[in-house]
Amino acid sequence: MNVLQRLVCLLSHVVHFSFFQSYLKKFFNLTEQKGPSVRGGISQETEKLSEMQRFFGLQVTGMLDSETLAVMKKPRCGVPDVNMARFSTFGSNFKWQKNSLTYRIVNYTPDMSRAEVDDSIDKALQVWAKVTPLRFTKIYSGTADIMISFGGGEHGDFYPFDGIGGTLAHAFAPGPQIGGDAHFDEDEYFTFRSSRGYVLFVVAAHEFGHSLGLSHSDDPGALMYPLYSYRNPDTFVLPRDDVNGIQSLYGYTRLS
Repeated sequence: MNVLQRLVCLLSHVVHFSFFQSYLKKFFNLTEQKGPSVRGGISQETEKLSEMQRFFGLQVTGMLDSETLAVMKKPRCGVPDVNMARFSTFGSNFKWQKNSLTYRIVNYTPDMSRAEVDDSIDKALQVWAKVTPLRFTKIYSGTADIMISFGGGEHGDFYPFDGIGGTLAHAFAPGPQIGGDAHFDEDEYFTFRSSRGYVLFVVAAHEFGHSLGLSHSDDPGALMYPLYSYRNPDTFVLPRDDVNGIQSLYGYTRLS
């Protein structure tokens, strides 16, 4: 290996290390350490990386291997993955204390027609309404329980988006101010049905799970699994793991 190849290899290692630290800070609560960070012979980075590997069903090595890095680079939700389980909630304090909720689409993505966005958002909310007593009403002005918006980079909530790829959207647990709101990264390409982008219905249905009080699930088949995967809006049925989670918060409807 010549000098140039060694420099390229070193630079690649530095970039990957920086990316992996940023990922663990954002999604697995890796904290800044001043001074030595080794505890009991195991560094915090190793602990958090092992936690991440365990969650995604990878071989738990505590090392940044190619398989782990590939998972880290997959498109996903921007909500952290801490406190994970087969269906998980933010806790009983983070749920709506009413069953009739309002939503408002503050602005629209140019990737789709307004009618397609409206249809996608409505269908995404109905995913949750079908299995609970929750009902959603669209409003066109003022403050709704769930405010829906598209924006890129810094967009007003101190959780900036990261450009193309990576984080697709994020949402906040029920509560005052931005609680319940859902934000979508405008740098991504959203679609109505096509797999050539990210299907808005799928991304929105996941984010609205957060808006209603669900956190991430470690079940790869669950809607609340943090990684994006294509699902056909016309044939989608809410997986049992998600049904159990949302009904643990709001109860069930006779239609479920």
